[in-house]
Amino acid sequence: MALSFNTSNSLYDFVVREGNGVKGVSDLGLPEVPDRYIQPPEERINKQESRTCDAPPIDLSKLNGLEHEKVVDEIVRAAETLGFFQVVNHGVPLELLESLKHTAHKFFSLPLEKKTLYRAGVSPAGPVTRLATSFVPEKEKTWEWKDYISMIYRSDEEALQYWPNLCRELVLEYLKLSSKMVRGIVEILIRNLGVTIDDSKTEQIMGDKVVNFNYYPPCPNPELTVGLGRHSDLGTITVLLQDEIGGLYVKMEEDNDAGKEEWLLIPPIPGALVINIGDILQILSNGKYKSAEHRTTTTSTRARVSVPLFILPIATERIGPFPEAVKNVGFARYREVLMQDYMSKYFGNAHEGKKKIIDFARINSA
Repeated sequence: MALSFNTSNSLYDFVVREGNGVKGVSDLGLPEVPDRYIQPPEERINKQESRTCDAPPIDLSKLNGLEHEKVVDEIVRAAETLGFFQVVNHGVPLELLESLKHTAHKFFSLPLEKKTLYRAGVSPAGPVTRLATSFVPEKEKTWEWKDYISMIYRSDEEALQYWPNLCRELVLEYLKLSSKMVRGIVEILIRNLGVTIDDSKTEQIMGDKVVNFNYYPPCPNPELTVGLGRHSDLGTITVLLQDEIGGLYVKMEEDNDAGKEEWLLIPPIPGALVINIGDILQILSNGKYKSAEHRTTTTSTRARVSVPLFILPIATERIGPFPEAVKNVGFARYREVLMQDYMSKYFGNAHEGKKKIIDFARINSA
């Protein structure tokens, strides 16, 4: 099929309004990416100038044995430094993880008319299930080479009614098993701050859950594009399932002596899940834990998928540093914000890194 995108509006119509997404662009077999996907030089990912994170995965099964304190220290140290770490023996069967990746590919291989039933503004599922492309294409100067479907969890009944039939039961099983693991990690990090909270407060800061299928189709010019632009995650904590292709890069907290940003590749490890700290946990910890900027590459040969699980506070929750975390430093680095307001700020802008978003909650004098 030959198709020329002579104007930005014609590309917008094809990708967004008609619901073809970037997969539709990739399927055309164009020799070059449309200009709208070409990132400025400073936002392109130079793999040659990056290095691979060599930190071994954390074995969560050892939390129940003699090495409990050692594992706790590993989790805390990772949260305080890079903000990313990988875990194994996490309680989610390998077969389930493989099924999730296979099903993500299968969903995006569906005929267009079946996928677009879940488009925002079209789907009866409304705010529960949403098929989209890039991040906020209406506001982005340059688009990300990614399509995704978001499945918001509120109840089993709602999920079984509105999530795609292809994956609803599988995603529910994954959500329940991984949520147990996440709760244990969050409780470890909160206790390390000297904070004691009851189950109801834990539920408030972990009350909303969203599972995405991210799809990155083959790209004719991967060196000019990004799958995801630089950003941090807005929630409490994120769990990411990578496929064997990988492509996740995390920014080091401190720039090196030459003034250049340093990015680490988080390599795929069979059976492992990637854990990363979100903005909200950085705020709750008064800056002790780090929500790192990260971004992803594209590839020219094969489609890539990932499955992130976002754990967020409920929208009506007011978020601010724990008093104990403030006492440890002597002053509050962040003010209290309504989660709904933070979400509006986050989703109302293109991916432009971390600073502009978290500064919404930062106290200037700190």
